[in-house]
Amino acid sequence: MAIVRPGRRGAWATFQPAQAPIGLWLQQEGLDTERLARALLGALPGFPLILALTQMDPYLAPRPADGPCTRTLDYIDTARVTVRGSFDDYWNARGKNLRGNLKKQRARLEREGVATRMEVERQPGAMAQMVADYARLESAGWKGAEGTAVRADNAQGRYYHAMLENLAAQGKAGVYRYYFDEQLVAMDLCVEDGESIVVLKTAYDESVPSNLSPTLLMREEATRALFNEGRLERIEFYGRVMEWHTRWTEEVRTMYHVNYYRWPGLGRLHTLLDARNRPAQQPTTSL
Repeated sequence: MAIVRPGRRGAWATFQPAQAPIGLWLQQEGLDTERLARALLGALPGFPLILALTQMDPYLAPRPADGPCTRTLDYIDTARVTVRGSFDDYWNARGKNLRGNLKKQRARLEREGVATRMEVERQPGAMAQMVADYARLESAGWKGAEGTAVRADNAQGRYYHAMLENLAAQGKAGVYRYYFDEQLVAMDLCVEDGESIVVLKTAYDESVPSNLSPTLLMREEATRALFNEGRLERIEFYGRVMEWHTRWTEEVRTMYHVNYYRWPGLGRLHTLLDARNRPAQQPTTSL
């Protein structure tokens, strides 16, 4: 099953909205991706020459080998945490700097009389307020200054409200909020399936002193809760690996694009044109 769209002349690709972390392509485990792409290419309207499958996850679909009509391209490295065993074992395997830094932050907050707490909201009727709270945090920071922040009344805000409300009604959404006393300082917007939780969006109060990390404090408590609950198997970040991810986990994999060409010569020509027209350090894309 896939959602595809026409691109430039002779090209089709999986529909890839900005908010989707993975491509809209679903295949049965064990089936050959190249064979499926060939069948779809032959069924698409007109006379398409190339089909691009974007933002594929090797955990869900093994990366096919390059061949006469198939070419794969690296997309990003992404990270996850496998929820297995006890939280204490997982946490003791983290670096001393991370554990020591967060321990010092908690001790400082305790000395200053600041109480921390995490709340998790899963009710569909609360999602409008959750998005409004998130929008307030994000709009007050650098994204607000650049005009890219979620707002309760913009397209992004309406999207997250509808999406979270619908998924919460199925028991598949959760919003994590973290407080210093009564001050909301960090939030995660998350969705779940039967096995994993995906952190879609994170925001924090940028007025908090820079030597405090409310997002990491929240994530430590959230991760502890997920280990203790034992409901889910994985915590997925599905964004480009950042420095803090490498402190949280060693599990990193490379997502990829696939181009499938009608004829082998088209793949070779595309490769030559990419090499000629693209700066050496600029990452390639699927089309």
